[in-house]
Amino acid sequence: MGATTGSGRARAEVREEDGVLVLALAGHLDAAGTAEVWRPAESALAGLGSRALRLDASGVDYADGSGTALLFDCLQRAKRKGGGAELVGASHEVRSQLELHDPELWCEQPAPERKSDGLIVEVGRATTDAWKEARELIEFTGAVAIALKFALLNPRSVRWRDVVRVSERAGVNALPIIAIIGSLMGLILAFQSAIPMKKFGADLFVADLVAISLLRELGPLMTAIVLCGRSGSAFAAELGTMKVNEEVDALTTMGLEPVRFLVVPRVLAAVMTTPMLAVFANLCGLIGGAVVFLSFGHPLVSYYRQVQGAVTHVDLLGGIFKAFTFGVIVAAVGCARGLQTGHGASAVGLSTTRSVVSGILLIVIADMAFALLYYALDI
Repeated sequence: MGATTGSGRARAEVREEDGVLVLALAGHLDAAGTAEVWRPAESALAGLGSRALRLDASGVDYADGSGTALLFDCLQRAKRKGGGAELVGASHEVRSQLELHDPELWCEQPAPERKSDGLIVEVGRATTDAWKEARELIEFTGAVAIALKFALLNPRSVRWRDVVRVSERAGVNALPIIAIIGSLMGLILAFQSAIPMKKFGADLFVADLVAISLLRELGPLMTAIVLCGRSGSAFAAELGTMKVNEEVDALTTMGLEPVRFLVVPRVLAAVMTTPMLAVFANLCGLIGGAVVFLSFGHPLVSYYRQVQGAVTHVDLLGGIFKAFTFGVIVAAVGCARGLQTGHGASAVGLSTTRSVVSGILLIVIADMAFALLYYALDI
């Protein structure tokens, strides 16, 4: 049987061949053309029954979002009836539209139940994944090192406007939270150390403990952790969104290397701002410790002299060097996770989470390495 409806702009023909219902669409399937053939297509599918559907799109010369929706609706309704459906004769442009609007991505499919493969297989799979991530991180570190070397040898190739912009967001805008956390850390250290020291009448040395702990350890460490959760996650989200939107692929197509174009400015900004933020955190922590020290009845000059006698320039420079290294880790891990973003709605959120977790883990590992190194060097 056969029937033709619609105008010359868009047409729908229904016929039966060897027990298969053939729905042939032709013409311009834009919003107006699709509206003309949608009802005839629905009528044909209403009488489909258990037969298979062959959707012939050989005559379709254009299909926008509405035309693509019609094709998908026909295929999905035929599949739901159990007879099966196939698309034939579609041009490359039409098939590209279909692939971009895959209906399987629109609805949540229940995750298939995966049977446990046993402890040994699971451990092996986790080890393989960890090794793969470590290898990718090492490769990315090498690429960043090469890009930084090129930037140092060719300063004009660096996008300094981006460096200043990122420095403002990651550095200047982080001063309030750094000030709050730094001062609170000084207060907490002073109060906690005063409890046992008062038993021995040594509460005067609270200033020494606060100063050494902040300059050598807690100032750089807390600054790096705050930046990891604040700026590292922002780097991952920015680059992850660019990766999902295929902007990174567009840069590569234009001959611009993503690492040199996107990563280097962020790493340079983090390297410049993290040491200064660590010094600012140290200052705020010392002020917080001074407030507690004055509450014990000691004069401010005693606190100043205790701090001056307890710490040296080696302690300050050691903490600054730590902050410098932590800044590189925060920026590099955030950018790496961003560029590793996959596809899908949850990909950016997953990359952001992984950047924070990986960043904090690597910061703690690097801090442990510094502790061993400083102990070996008797610093």
